[in-house]
Amino acid sequence: MIVVDSNVIIYFLISSDFSELSRKTEQAFFKDPHWIAPPLWRSEVRNVLAYYIRKRFLTLEAAKRLMEKASNLMIGSEHDVDSSHILQLAAESTCTAYDCEFVALAKDLGVPLVTVDKKVLAQFSDVAIALDKYVAV
Repeated sequence: MIVVDSNVIIYFLISSDFSELSRKTEQAFFKDPHWIAPPLWRSEVRNVLAYYIRKRFLTLEAAKRLMEKASNLMIGSEHDVDSSHILQLAAESTCTAYDCEFVALAKDLGVPLVTVDKKVLAQFSDVAIALDKYVAV
């Protein structure tokens, strides 16, 4: 079981300009298909899809299909995180509370957080592991 952040989920769904990252997310999935995340992942993924719609990288229908695919991927894999833990981590770092939701979940469950977020990797190296490093291990 691993915690994945929204970027990893997006790269898993969409290849295009991120083909190398998409390939690595596929490798991560084959290595451990039990991905978990806080419910926030849904809003973050929808926000990226909305951006792609506005930039005409995706049609509305394609974005809906991708969101459905993501929802199916994450069925039963959402875990709530205690707000006080999130706020504590945010106070101890310069990461957003959004990022700290993923960090808190990984810490609470004692599993790695697989991410490409450089700030999270730098500030939470005890739990965060780079996607590249995760698939290479």
